[in-house]
Parts: sequence; structure tokens; C-alpha cells
Amino acid sequence: MKKKVLVARPTFPDVIERLKQHFDVDVNLGDVLPQDEFVRRLADKDGAFTAGERVGDAELAAAPNLKVVANMAVGFNNFDMKAFDAHGVLGTNTPNVLNETTADFGWALMMAAARRVAESEHFLRAGKWSFDSFLGNDVYGSTLGVISMGRIGQALVRRAVGFDMRVIYHNCSRVSPEIEAKLNTEYASKEDLLKRADHVVLVLPYTKENHHTIGAAELALMKPTATLTNIARGGIVDDKALIVALREHRIAAAGVDVFEGEPNFDPDFLLLDNIVLTPHIASATENTRRAMANLAADNLIVGLGEGQRAGNPPNPINPDVLKK
Repeated sequence: MKKKVLVARPTFPDVIERLKQHFDVDVNLGDVLPQDEFVRRLADKDGAFTAGERVGDAELAAAPNLKVVANMAVGFNNFDMKAFDAHGVLGTNTPNVLNETTADFGWALMMAAARRVAESEHFLRAGKWSFDSFLGNDVYGSTLGVISMGRIGQALVRRAVGFDMRVIYHNCSRVSPEIEAKLNTEYASKEDLLKRADHVVLVLPYTKENHHTIGAAELALMKPTATLTNIARGGIVDDKALIVALREHRIAAAGVDVFEGEPNFDPDFLLLDNIVLTPHIASATENTRRAMANLAADNLIVGLGEGQRAGNPPNPINPDVLKK
């Protein structure tokens, strides 16, 4: 008898077919499942393919057969890893395959915010025209501040060379001198970075310690001409504080791809002109999302002991569970 797997979000048909070769697959083809429906459909499953669904103690307790939950994302703040360990369930993610695509999108958001692209497009669509309005701020020759210098942060910084930018970064610990030299970047405290940068980009993972890394106090340190771009996770920024800062023009503009409480978000964002809003699509290219989906499928197939590569899955988050 085949093991049972829940695919909680729609994904590529060929990926579903791959999974069906190994599993009895229950596929959600609609919108995001309400949490109670997700729990109900998870109850008799051996594995799950998720993309942001909340999985904690209550969900795991209601699914006694569950062994592997494969998140189609790098971040896994939707997983309560203490609960995963307690229930002996393996969590996996999909790192590395989206670094360059996400870095590209970070630049797209930053430049759109700096040059007021969305604001001017809305103006034009309203049947208006102005050659002299919508003066933005230069990206070329300015100072880029990157908070978190992991793989995506480093990919962002590599793109700064073509814009002749000065680059400063803040990280929980300094990267090696070799990486700093290769990227021509300078370490700075968070406060110093916020004061100096013309464009601040956030790429740090969400943790309890990183909650509201950018709040009212941090926004007050930034230049009134500066932009803030968040391609990290909702909760890294205090959204209400950002709305106030943008409304009062304490900073010039923002580009935001992630929100607190998404898919819901603060409707006051929609009242602002000086912000570019996107629905968590930084990794959304055909090639990258396909690579993410296949990697999540690999994690399920291998983690549940199916196929020729049965054993240790490629991307375990809590590998100690495998020993048990």
C-alpha cells in the first residue's frame, strides 16, 4: 500500500505526477487551505508538501502517521521545530535554488521604489501626464546597505558592482575577510548602516530574535531620502511603523514583498503612494519555482524511503530526527 501525502498548495502537474509514482497523493488545487481544513486533510498522511502552512504541536498531534513535511521555501518560520522534534517528524526546506532569482527581484523592488515606478504608472493609467514630476533618487553611485550577508545577501551585493555603489552590510557575525574583499563590502553596525545607506535591503531569516528588526526607532535613523526593501519575511519589519514613516515621509519609499500575517496585510499600505507592493513573489520565475517544487518532492520521496535515493533527504532542517 502506498504511503499518503498531502500537497497543500497547487504546484506543477509534472511534480504531482512524480509524487504519484510513489504515493497516494491528496492535492489541494484551490486557494490556501483554511487551517482547520489543512489539519483535517493532514490527519491520515505520512508526508506533506507545504508552502507556508502553519505546522506546530496541534497539527502534528492530529497526524500520528506523519513523518516528513517538505516546505517549498527557504524559510521555515511556519514550522514549530520544537514540536517537530518532540513528535519525531522531519522538516525540510529548499535552499540555494532561489538565491539569484530572489536577488534579481530585490533589485527590481529597490529600483522601482527609488525611481517611483509604481506611483508614476498609476498616474499614467489615470490618463495623466507629467514630465517634471516623480523625481526619485539615484541608485547608481549611492550607498547600498544589506542586512544579512547569507547567500541571497551576497548575490545582491554582487549586482552592486555594475551600479558603482558603495556597499555596507550588517550580519549577526562578520563574514570572512576574503568574502568582504571579493564583494568590496564593509561591515557596519545596524545603527550605522541605517544612518548611512541610501537603500536598505533586508534578507535576514525570521526568528523570534529578528522580530521587528526594523521598527519605529530604526526607521527614524534612516535618511529622509532613503528607501527600504523587504524581501525577507513578514515580521522582520513592524508594518504599522513603516506605514507611519512612509505616510509622514520620514523615508522616501519602500518596496515590500512580505507582510505580517500574510496572506492578510494591513490595508493602510494601499493608501500610500510611495510604496511598491508585491504578493511574496521574489522567487516567482518558472525555472526557480519548478526547481523549488522538485527539491521539495525530492525531500519527500527520499525522506519517506521511496525510490532509488531512499535515505537522508537533501535538505533536512532537524537532521537529528533521522537518527531516531
